[in-house]
Amino acid sequence: MHTISTPHANFDPAELAKFSDLAHHWWDPESEFRPLHQINPLRLAWIDELASLQGKHVLDVGCGGGILSDAMARSGAQVLGIDLATKSLKVAQLHALEAQTPRVSYREVSVEALAAEQPASFDVVTCMEMLEHVPDPASIVRACSQLVKPGGWVFFSTLNRNPKSFLFAIVGAEYVLNMLPRGTHEYAKFIRPSELASACRSADLEWLHTRGMEYNPLTRRYWLSADTSVNYLVATQRTA
Repeated sequence: MHTISTPHANFDPAELAKFSDLAHHWWDPESEFRPLHQINPLRLAWIDELASLQGKHVLDVGCGGGILSDAMARSGAQVLGIDLATKSLKVAQLHALEAQTPRVSYREVSVEALAAEQPASFDVVTCMEMLEHVPDPASIVRACSQLVKPGGWVFFSTLNRNPKSFLFAIVGAEYVLNMLPRGTHEYAKFIRPSELASACRSADLEWLHTRGMEYNPLTRRYWLSADTSVNYLVATQRTA
């Protein structure tokens, strides 16, 4: 019987602690997670439009409290949400029980370990608002590619790295508008689209579509656009 070596630990304990401490707020739409609740219908609709979630086997990497996982399951997918923040996962599991969400399960496992265990097992993989919180984003991209079936979809969302994104995502969102807890993001961990595109190419993922996410603080409204200068989403397909 062959053994599988354990991949290196690709997580930042401080980042896990940050989100675990807020775990009980995940499903409060007026809490620190209000932005996630507001953008969730937008990203869900975009994913569903491209990948057609009904009946698909979907993996949500870095699922947190399960906001996107839950919504994809309610759209007809069979969803597995994974994360390494124990408290957040327990919140996700409790919410699924309370809301009686069908076809969703959660597991505490790294994406690299799951890739070694279940390669090419999913029709769709999502990894949203996570890459900017890990030490080695390229490793996450590779694992996501390994987990999806050839021709399957892999979706990412993250933050661009430039002066505008620093001003909007950190100064504006965390310090001026108090939309997010201070310290939620580190500018040095933001990822330029060119950097993410390079990681995708190396992982046999074809870069097909991008969308930007914009926000108006006066109307408190989000929308998708062609402007990828701050928040952006990427749709890729595995080519091999």
